Amino acid sequence: MVILNRIVLAALTCCLALAPSLASARQQRSLEVKHEFQRQHPCPATGRATGACPGYIKDHIVPLACGGPDLVANLQWQTTAAAKAKDRWETKGCRR
Repeated sequence: MVILNRIVLAALTCCLALAPSLASARQQRSLEVKHEFQRQHPCPATGRATGACPGYIKDHIVPLACGGPDLVANLQWQTTAAAKAKDRWETKGCRR
């Protein structure tokens, strides 16, 4: 998964250089997509397909702010600590 994320992020960086308008794309998160993701990928902490997932968040692999789609295929479970580190990188690389 980490290698795939690096490939996706490398491709995103390349695409943003060619099409900076993607970085300004605004897209809302869909509750239906979030719920479907958890149904397909139960919480790593609890194993439950619904409800809270302590210590984890649902993360867009290619951020919405960078033009990533709000699809189940673009979501992953991420630890809260890893999410904070990724958010710092994303705010530098993908200005809203």
